[in-house]
Amino acid sequence: MRERARTDARNAPPSPTEPEPSEPRQTESQRTESRPTEPPASAPPPASVPPSVLVERRVEWTDTDAAGHYHHSTVVRWVEAAEAVLLHRLGLSHLFGSTPRVHFEADYRARLWFGDTVRTELRVTKVGSASLHYAFTVRGAQGGEAAAGRMVIAHSAAHATGSTPWPDDVRDLLGAAGPQQPELLTTAEAPGGTPCASQS
Repeated sequence: MRERARTDARNAPPSPTEPEPSEPRQTESQRTESRPTEPPASAPPPASVPPSVLVERRVEWTDTDAAGHYHHSTVVRWVEAAEAVLLHRLGLSHLFGSTPRVHFEADYRARLWFGDTVRTELRVTKVGSASLHYAFTVRGAQGGEAAAGRMVIAHSAAHATGSTPWPDDVRDLLGAAGPQQPELLTTAEAPGGTPCASQS
């Protein structure tokens, strides 16, 4: 009997084994979601635009010379008037009295007459450690260029014997404040304005 029992044990089918647990299958969307995502590319910072301003004036009688058109020195006054508007728009009017002119140049290209509307565009082209470079364009009523040039000023604090570096907040404004609101004339007609004989 013992021999038969051993024989039956050898011939018995193997006992079933439990299957090993398998990991659940992921769908394509699940696999995509599980992948590490790259941070979105940040947009490039906007380019800094230096400040500029447009100012309208009229050619006054006192602006003209014996030839009947504007005197060349009038351009200096128009440019400095535009500078005053620009600094006021930027909240930097306190700089007057500490910004001496160190360079001025102009090319004169057309005549402007008494009563003419004049548009002066002033723009910052460079901010140095203690200097400021402007470019300007003066145009007549028809848009033609009458004069163009540049002006350089320096920053010299009160009682200083030389130039003084711009404060950081002032330098930031002068370098990137962008175009400012223009100062335009009203629609009222120019006074007088009888053409000079030299215009004909």
